[in-house]
Amino acid sequence: MAPERESTRERSPAGATAATRPRARLDQPRPPRRRLLPEWDPEAFGRLSERIARFLGTGRFIVWMTIVIIAWVLWNIFAPSDLRFDNYPFIFLTLMLSLQASYAAPLILLAQNRQDDRDKVNLEQDRKQNERSIADTEYLTREIASLRIGLGEVATRDWIRSELQDIVKELEGRQDGHVVFPAERSARRDVDDR
Repeated sequence: MAPERESTRERSPAGATAATRPRARLDQPRPPRRRLLPEWDPEAFGRLSERIARFLGTGRFIVWMTIVIIAWVLWNIFAPSDLRFDNYPFIFLTLMLSLQASYAAPLILLAQNRQDDRDKVNLEQDRKQNERSIADTEYLTREIASLRIGLGEVATRDWIRSELQDIVKELEGRQDGHVVFPAERSARRDVDDR
């Protein structure tokens, strides 16, 4: 065992401590690691897939696809036999259409997933906007109710008119020698005000 200890001592320099060993700094980011797989921007790939899916869903794509298939079939039927590249069962055409479908389906699903994510964000924003609108409406309703309560205690135009008419009648009654008592006037006024 003694020789093993000496070999470990020889590996580390004399006087080396944990403080003198090179350490990675924690306040700085690490340099990027090399990766075996290529990297791509998922947003750029998503935008590309949306453009492709949008094109695949148009009438223009169907027309062009139909033209290519008809040209393919006609060429391989009527062209000289040495220029034909896909004879009657059109196996190569079937392979190409299967390949196109196998790429189109995931691209369309990716575009739909991105659209679903956007719809979720829009729905969340709409929900928050609706909550704010409801809160604003409730606030305005409370304010209108408090204004109505406050206006119940304020003199209205009709009430002031009736008061002025009562005062005019009272003054006319004094000129004629007839005095109107306040009790008679207040009972009539309360009925007219409501």
